[in-house]
Amino acid sequence: MKQLAELTEVFRSKNAGPFLLTVDMVFAETSGYEAVKRSGVLNRETVAERYRVDAQQVQIHYVDGIRTVKVTLPRPGAASGAPGDRDVYGAQQHGPLLDLEIPDEPPPRSESKSQNNTEKRRNL
Repeated sequence: MKQLAELTEVFRSKNAGPFLLTVDMVFAETSGYEAVKRSGVLNRETVAERYRVDAQQVQIHYVDGIRTVKVTLPRPGAASGAPGDRDVYGAQQHGPLLDLEIPDEPPPRSESKSQNNTEKRRNL
């Protein structure tokens, strides 16, 4: 098992306007990018929990062609430049995701929902 930071070449955060934050992860190897994508560990709920924001406001975009993941979420705390804001540029906000554990092996395949629904209908 590796930490997310170990798989990336670039791991940074920045403002996406005064109220949003974006975290960019550029992967050194396709295998690391695919492991993260396949694992499902980097998801809205995990990001929301680590940043203490609403999961419905978290967006995660995988960009296969450039082995990049972009996560956008509400800025935790104050808006950029507001009194009490300690990171006007949002450049120090990627920390909560650095140690996210990524499994070496893909999770076991589960039956698809359509297969489960077919089984349920047969049992009726």
